[in-house]
Amino acid sequence: VRYWPIFGEPKGTLIIRMDGIGDMVLFRRTLDDYVNLLGGGKSEFTLLGCKSWEPISREIFNGYRLIMIDEHAFARQPFYRFKISLKVRQLNVRHAINDSYFRRAMMADSLVWLSGAPETTASLPFINEPTRSEFNYYLSQVSRVIDTGPYPTHETIRHYRFLTALTGETCAPRHPTIPWRAHNLLKGSRYVVLNPGSNEHGRRWPFDNYVEIAKRLLDNGYRVVVVGGPGEETGDYKKFLGHNKDVLDLVGKTKLPELLDILNSATATLSNDTGPAHLSIALGTSTVVIVGGGHFGSFVPYPETTPPSNVRFVFEK
Repeated sequence: VRYWPIFGEPKGTLIIRMDGIGDMVLFRRTLDDYVNLLGGGKSEFTLLGCKSWEPISREIFNGYRLIMIDEHAFARQPFYRFKISLKVRQLNVRHAINDSYFRRAMMADSLVWLSGAPETTASLPFINEPTRSEFNYYLSQVSRVIDTGPYPTHETIRHYRFLTALTGETCAPRHPTIPWRAHNLLKGSRYVVLNPGSNEHGRRWPFDNYVEIAKRLLDNGYRVVVVGGPGEETGDYKKFLGHNKDVLDLVGKTKLPELLDILNSATATLSNDTGPAHLSIALGTSTVVIVGGGHFGSFVPYPETTPPSNVRFVFEK
């Protein structure tokens, strides 16, 4: 695919972001700054992203060209990998960019190489011994490598360091925001969202603590809406709170666009360190994040230079 014959003048920019939902949120605002500084308008930029956030991509990235891929199929299925690789090659872009710090070389870096773009730029990634040889090869194939700082450095700071080095314009970091529709999915009185789950069990604040918070919220006249993805059930709320009509357990019952509607209309959100926490913050909802995950300082808490006024991060030093 890398040497597939393509005719015509290369044009446009490809930005590769094989991210989880939280990483996507932290990057989103930076994409508009790419357009403003590099020029050409949104239609000249193609974003290659993950299928996990495809259901919300058209609204959040309105105006951009999008290619959404299944990263697991890309890694394991040769024919799918060939199809996506050929699609990327046929874009015939002038510039391919990969600014992710935490990434897989055989995923993001290989797509930069496969694009065949005459200009390619990548950030210096997080490298350990098992990945060193892969990264060394692919980094040797790009036009320019940009070092965005030591580990741990927050992702928003990395994005703007990369953009500053790429464009020569000083770019101050900004806190993440995302555009979303105004749609109140849950009619009725005000409510607070609890997100007690996480795909990593080590990030989960104890279930009993969420139950105690739910009791206090109910006593103060709030409805409680419990959210989470499939398999993220953390306990039986009915056992402790009874069959209370003001408690809505929606764990595993909402699709991603519906989750954003719920977060967007909430009075507040209490969440573990996981994707919905970043979504809630970027939507402007008052949010408390219980920090207990790895890579402290890389994703949460947000840096003091870009502190959104609607969030508090709770952790032990």
